[in-house]
Amino acid sequence: MKKAVCLLSGGLDSTTTLAIAKSEGLEIHALTFKYGQKAALEIAAAMDVCYHLQVAHHKIIELDLRQIGGSALTTDMAIPLQAPNPQKVPVTYVPARNTILLAMAVAYAETIDCSHLYIGVNARDFSGYPDCRPEFLKAFEQVANLGTRAGYEGRRFKINAPLLHLSKGEIIRWGLSLGVDYSRTVSCYQPDEKGFACGLCESCRIRLNGFEEAGAVDPIQYSGLIKK
Repeated sequence: MKKAVCLLSGGLDSTTTLAIAKSEGLEIHALTFKYGQKAALEIAAAMDVCYHLQVAHHKIIELDLRQIGGSALTTDMAIPLQAPNPQKVPVTYVPARNTILLAMAVAYAETIDCSHLYIGVNARDFSGYPDCRPEFLKAFEQVANLGTRAGYEGRRFKINAPLLHLSKGEIIRWGLSLGVDYSRTVSCYQPDEKGFACGLCESCRIRLNGFEEAGAVDPIQYSGLIKK
């Protein structure tokens, strides 16, 4: 069975991506990163997703990106509750996060003789993050194949981003068709102490709009918000 290394945050997109890879008959090696993000519930969600989807292998790797800072997700900077300026990269951007995480995924893939990497980035509902664009993925794939022994020996890496050009509603419909249980996922940037989503941050808004577009009910609980 061919292997796939899947980046899994515990969120909606990465969970859907993992389910897609599994549906393609690949042996899944999931990687989750505890990088100092405020929403530490993501880690528990990723573990639950892996158990539910019967993932073959799941690693949780610790990286302290708080030492770098520069993001509202890793510092004391407030999470914005208003829509971001579309002309600017929002403060929830974590500097070079996907570059760092993909580099770790490539390193792991090389050690298990795996060529396929899956990442749940999306270029339509991407919040203005530059490392969610197709140009970035193409360039990183070239770097991975130039800078590794596997690439040098002709075992080329392929970065798969099946959600790249889909709307959030299309992503949710695809996931539901694969049996994804979205109640196990965490999208909110700042869930409360009970684990309820705020319903106000940009990630919550995108998620809620996606479920409305998909004609489905979001199964997670929200704090102080009547779901659409």
